[in-house]
Amino acid sequence: MTYDLYIGDRTFSSWSLRAWLLFEKFNIPFKTHLVGLYAGTYRSELAPLPPARTVPAVRTPEGHVLSDSLAIAETLAERHPEFALYPADPAARALARSITAEMHSSFLALRSDCPNMITHVWDGFVPSDAVRADITRIEALWALAKEQYGQDGPWLFGAYTIADAFYAPVAMRITAYDLPINADSQAYVERHLKDPAFVAWREASRAETYDPWPYPMELGRKPWPGDMG
Repeated sequence: MTYDLYIGDRTFSSWSLRAWLLFEKFNIPFKTHLVGLYAGTYRSELAPLPPARTVPAVRTPEGHVLSDSLAIAETLAERHPEFALYPADPAARALARSITAEMHSSFLALRSDCPNMITHVWDGFVPSDAVRADITRIEALWALAKEQYGQDGPWLFGAYTIADAFYAPVAMRITAYDLPINADSQAYVERHLKDPAFVAWREASRAETYDPWPYPMELGRKPWPGDMG
């Protein structure tokens, strides 16, 4: 029983990363299909998959199409209860669903000012007050989950869940733009950066090149953590 997962460029597509992590981290069989998000061919490539118009998109083994990352996450949790994509405890599950949904719908300043990318760290980026407010809220959510339900493991709810997959690109943005966070949040970010699945995604992204760069900034570039030397 294999799913088909359609993703965009690994360098930039944060939503693709979220869906890919769900399959990869929970060992759900899938086949990856890369569509030309930045080449401009993705609309024609997704045309056989209505209602999908963006990535990620998933075709289930039965041929049903899912066209949104949250729909993908919820469907996988429903279809595969044996993998515990959400926490088993009802209270923890409620919080995990809440903070996942908030990530899906919120933090627009962070998304707008800090386009997702995984190649380098911008040197000298100054976050706006709106971005700082988004980070403050994110840190509060992470702290709440860890304090209440994360004592038995390194992730927000101890074991890895959908919530962690949805916040993985936030860890990427915090790193790429060198955003100020507290020590506990930094430890959680570093957990993502060192996670074997995340590392594999970034290694695969190295084959992607862009000229010109889609999101130019008049800033210097520093190496991504772990790339030094």
